[in-house]
Amino acid sequence: MNIRLMNCQNREFLYALYSRIFMIEANEELLELIESEDIKEFFPNMADWEIYKTLPREQIINEHLNVDFTDISLLHLVPYETFYIREDAMIESGGDNSVIAFYERFEFVVEKDKARIVSPDHIAVEMEFLYKLISAEKDALNDGNEKIADELRDLQIEFLEKHLLKWAPLYFINVKNEAQTPFYHDSAMTALDFILGDYEYLKESLKD
Repeated sequence: MNIRLMNCQNREFLYALYSRIFMIEANEELLELIESEDIKEFFPNMADWEIYKTLPREQIINEHLNVDFTDISLLHLVPYETFYIREDAMIESGGDNSVIAFYERFEFVVEKDKARIVSPDHIAVEMEFLYKLISAEKDALNDGNEKIADELRDLQIEFLEKHLLKWAPLYFINVKNEAQTPFYHDSAMTALDFILGDYEYLKESLKD
C-alpha cells in the first residue's frame, strides 16, 4: 500500500470519528471505540478522570458526557459556521448558506432530521463531508485513477480554506475551554490539531 493511500485511510477514519463525536450524544459503542489502543492517544486526559474509572458506563454517559454534549452543542456554544462568519451571528439554514452549494457539487445530501441539526453547516456535517471526499479519493487511488484522486484532494483543500478552517478552530477552542469532561476537552483539542495538521499535509502534497 502506498503512503498516500495509507494516509487517506487514517484521515478518513479521523474525520469520521470527530464527526460522530460532535454529531450526537455519546453511547457505549463510542466509549468502547475510544478505549481501543489505536485511539487512546487522542484522549490523553480520560485515563486520569476519576469518574471514568469508578462509575458505571451508563451513569458516565447519561449524567456527565451527554450533559456536557448538550452544553457545547445546544445551550452554551453554537456549532454552526454561519453563526461565526455572519455579522449578525444568525444561523443560515436556507439557500444563502454557501456550504450547501459546495455539497451539491458532490451530490452530498444532509439528513438534518436524522442528525438532529438545524443547518447543514454544522461542525459534524462539515467533517462528515470531508470524510466522504477522502473516501472517494481513496477509491480513485484504488482504481488507479490518480487524476480524479488529485481533483478530490484539491476539493478538500478548497473546502477547508473556504469553510471549515474559517471557523472550526474558534469553535474547538471554545469547546476546549468550556467542556466539563475530559472527553470533550480532549476531543476539541485533538480535533483542532488534526484539521490544522491535515491542511498542512494537503498543501505539502501539492509539491510532490
